[in-house]
Amino acid sequence: MSETLMSSYTRLVGERLRRVRQQQRLSLQAVEAASGEEFRASVLGAYERGERVISVPRLQRLADFYHVPVDQLLPQDPGHEPGPGAADPAADSAGDGLTIDLTRVEQLGPESLGEAGAEMLGRYLSTIQLQRQDFNGRVLTVRRDDLRALAAFLDVSVEEVRRRLDAPGLRRPSAAGGRLVASRSDPRG
Repeated sequence: MSETLMSSYTRLVGERLRRVRQQQRLSLQAVEAASGEEFRASVLGAYERGERVISVPRLQRLADFYHVPVDQLLPQDPGHEPGPGAADPAADSAGDGLTIDLTRVEQLGPESLGEAGAEMLGRYLSTIQLQRQDFNGRVLTVRRDDLRALAAFLDVSVEEVRRRLDAPGLRRPSAAGGRLVASRSDPRG
C-alpha cells in the first residue's frame, strides 16, 4: 500500500473513531477517565486526526469500550460513508414509533416476551443500530415499520407488541414532537 493511500485510510479510520465517540457524547478526556487511562486523550486524539495508526488489538479493545462491533470502527466504502446521524430511508415512517430503554432490554427476562422474544428483541434492536450506524448508546429511533417487523417475528399485532413492551417498563415517551425514540443509559456518564 502506498504511503499516500495508507495516510488516507488512517485519516478515514480516525474520522470513524471520532464519529462513534461523538455519537456516544464522550470527550477525549471522558474516554481516558472511563477507560482507566487505557485510552489516553492525546493518543486517541492522534488516532482520530489520522496522525497515528491504531493496531488491530487496540482497535478491538476500543470497540469493546464503545460497545460496538469492531468493523463499525473501520470506514465503509469511502463513497458511501454515512454522515453523523445518517438518516434511514424510512424516516417518514417514524410516526407511531416508541421509546425503548436498551439497558432494560439487556435485563429482560423470559417472563415478559418469552425467552425467544426477549432474545429476538435484543438482536433486532442491535441490527437496527448496525443498519443505521447509530452507536450513540443513548438514542435509537424505533419506527412504525420496525414495530411491524417485531409484530411479525413475535406473531402478534403491533398493539400487542406495544402492550408487551409497556409491561416490563421498556417504553419511555420522548419530548421530540411526539416522536418516540429508544435510548440506552450510559454507565460511563
